[in-house]
Amino acid sequence: MKFSISTKLFAAVLATALLVALAMGVAAHVNLKRGFLGYLNEQAERRLEAAVPSLTAGYRTNGSSWQYLRDRPDLWYKQLRPLADEEGRALNPLERPPATVSELTGATVRFTLYDEQRRRVAGFPGPSPHAVERPIVVDGRTVGWLSMARFESVSSAAERRFEDAQWRSRWLVGAGAMLLAAAVAVWVSRALLRPVRHVAAATHRLAAGEYGTRVEVQARDEVGQLATDFNRLAHTLQRNEQMRREFMADVSHELRTPLGVLHGELEAIEDGVHTLDRESVRSLQAEVATLNKLVSDLYDLSLADVGALTYRKADVDVAEVLRLAAGAFRDRLAQRGVTLSLALHDQPLIAFGDERRLHQLFNNLFENSCRYTDAGGTLQVTARHADGRVHIDFNDSAPGVDVSHLDRLFDRFYRTDASRNRQSGGAGLGLAICHRIVEAHDGHIAAKASPLGGLWIAIDFPQVSP
Repeated sequence: MKFSISTKLFAAVLATALLVALAMGVAAHVNLKRGFLGYLNEQAERRLEAAVPSLTAGYRTNGSSWQYLRDRPDLWYKQLRPLADEEGRALNPLERPPATVSELTGATVRFTLYDEQRRRVAGFPGPSPHAVERPIVVDGRTVGWLSMARFESVSSAAERRFEDAQWRSRWLVGAGAMLLAAAVAVWVSRALLRPVRHVAAATHRLAAGEYGTRVEVQARDEVGQLATDFNRLAHTLQRNEQMRREFMADVSHELRTPLGVLHGELEAIEDGVHTLDRESVRSLQAEVATLNKLVSDLYDLSLADVGALTYRKADVDVAEVLRLAAGAFRDRLAQRGVTLSLALHDQPLIAFGDERRLHQLFNNLFENSCRYTDAGGTLQVTARHADGRVHIDFNDSAPGVDVSHLDRLFDRFYRTDASRNRQSGGAGLGLAICHRIVEAHDGHIAAKASPLGGLWIAIDFPQVSP
């Protein structure tokens, strides 16, 4: 059987209140019972001390002997009433204090008087191992002892009445606590869990493919943070779904174009419209190369996503790798009317990396500038070292990239809708692969607005001392 969060919360709060009420009831019962007996014993000790002056005065008045109490046992309880103050002066009967709490609870019944030889004179006959004693001193000599047996328990009738009253109070407090806990649980389940239910319902819609689902953020607490995180997740999923659809459209277009050209060329050759000569083979090879580049980029990106892109690192002169890549693209750039300016450091720029992957990185950057830089433009490539790192900068001329697109240029399958689009070639995978390669070399790559009017790609790697 499945229970809702509201039911579980209600049961948890109610059970907690019940356990707390029971624990408090038991603790109160034990502590109050011990405290009540302690209070009675404390009052009895005070009464014991108050009776000492009266017995001292009686001893002096009756010939400095306890014989009068042995002969007249009926005088015992009267003698316990204070007849003198602490200094032994006799008190007027009208000045004697009223009966104390200890007298009302029968403490004086547990008093015992012993003479100086520890023989019982009057009072409680039974011995008590935990008795409290006070000496009776007359003229500097101890003439007797007044002893009191401590209370070990109260009478059954008094205990029953007292305990019944306490149990009634506990039941009332416990019932009130249970009602309050139930009210709090209901309020919590309705007020606090309502936004959680909204998030749960929105999660079901999101799982069903409604990526435009959002929830209203009504608070700044943990539930509000949950709603904010859900909205951020929904936004990310919506953006990824849009990118996936755009990617599928882009890839299908990129595949359809060379395949269409290949199909048309082969049909034309088959129908005799075109002859199978060197130009036809060169055209077919160009389309196959386009397909091969697209498939290779997709494969490299898929390997990078799962961390399976292989690297064989060693100390590499980055400047030399960059010089070789620039030499391979110099003619293509010249054919497109783009001037290449290469400024490399005189000393080797050593980094720990994979030469093949670094060559792939630079090829992608040169390819990007070659495709998207307008004729008559410039590409400036610089390499230097500073602060223990190797810095490489690619600056090309117009057209530029809007600032709003710069942070997303390295996202997989992302392309701007401005001048740098599919009409110039490419499926928007080159910079994403560059980002993975730079990260694998513990480097950083960033896109900025170029001072030449185009795009500025800034890269840096940790430098290895030669």
